[in-house]
Amino acid sequence: MSFENAVKEYRRFGVDAEAAIERLRPVPVSLHCWQGDDVRGFDTDPSKPLTGGIQTTGSYPGRARTPDELMSDIDAALKLCPGTKKINLHASYAIFENGDYADRDALEPKHFEKWVSFCKERGLGADFNPTFFSHPKCDPLTLSSPNEETRRFWIDHGKACIRISQYLAEQLGQPCIMNIWTGDGFKDIPGDRLGPRVRYRESLDEILSEPFDFEKVKPCIESKVFGIGVEAYTAGSSEFALSYAAMNKERCIPLMDNGHYHPTEVVSDKIPALLAFFPEIALHITRPIRWDSDHVVLFDDETREICREIVRCGGLDGRVRIALDYFDASINRVSAWVTGFRNTQKALLYALLQPTDELKRLQDIGDFTRLMVIQEELKTAPFGEIWQEYCRRCGAPADGEWFKEIEKYEHEVLEARR
Repeated sequence: MSFENAVKEYRRFGVDAEAAIERLRPVPVSLHCWQGDDVRGFDTDPSKPLTGGIQTTGSYPGRARTPDELMSDIDAALKLCPGTKKINLHASYAIFENGDYADRDALEPKHFEKWVSFCKERGLGADFNPTFFSHPKCDPLTLSSPNEETRRFWIDHGKACIRISQYLAEQLGQPCIMNIWTGDGFKDIPGDRLGPRVRYRESLDEILSEPFDFEKVKPCIESKVFGIGVEAYTAGSSEFALSYAAMNKERCIPLMDNGHYHPTEVVSDKIPALLAFFPEIALHITRPIRWDSDHVVLFDDETREICREIVRCGGLDGRVRIALDYFDASINRVSAWVTGFRNTQKALLYALLQPTDELKRLQDIGDFTRLMVIQEELKTAPFGEIWQEYCRRCGAPADGEWFKEIEKYEHEVLEARR
């Protein structure tokens, strides 16, 4: 079927496919830098294991080892992805030159100047994350530690990240979403569940007392149900993170990672629940398998449903900030980036091709029979033709064309890193 005939078929459902394509093109999706080097960063010994509940599996050849290698790999991914992109950085990706090392509590904007130059040359915005893991001063707790010295170090790290986020926003002319997540918790049943959460709350208060422009910097509080080594108790639970964000709407927003919940929970249903109370929220889109395993995002049921709720709730107007978060060292890392980004874009376009207003009307008048029939018939609508045209208009290769570029890059660049 041709694109023109696909447009006519969608028109039968009351959907303007041309408008859907143009609506999606300016919506930013943030590509996470840590897929390219297995969350190693540039400020710790790569021979030592990751800590704080972070783990990668696999040893596919070609992991980026330097800033230049990582930037080269990101470039290779970006040119194969349609749509508007941002880059998502962790503080551990600070770039130190000429012996100018700084520990995490003393990081400065200058340590991210190369990233700013990278983004400016490509017209990208940047998001940011403090790195509260894989560091000698995790005891193993950070912001919830009973040790005042430990807690002070990590509070100062968070404040430094606020300043860096403000710098990124001002330099790149786009809001910087700064996400706070810690792996603080306990492997087995704790003797005190309240104390760590009180200290965590007080630490967040101190971090967010650092001056910043909330129009430019959007601090987020991210929850998690559990992680490796903290199976019994997580200080930053869902109830904690949402309560903190709700009590501090003037200076932070909630962030949901769809791998950070019980397997029977779905973030797609949580999006409209939060938007009933919050002006804006943030998402980390990933693919959990049984738990927060951070598999590459697929064009699967929950990804499509997450994107349907983003569209239905008016999230594309800035109410929902979208970023990716997964890391797989068992496959080609650049391909993992491209696959996940394209599938997120694909799911957003799929959502824009739903007759949202009509489906809502049918629900409101109680015509659930027709509601079901239309939603089922849409599943066999010629979406592929619309997707291929979207890629063409964005200057990105269509499905069936981009993977040969990955194979060429692996042969010419990644294999040389063995």
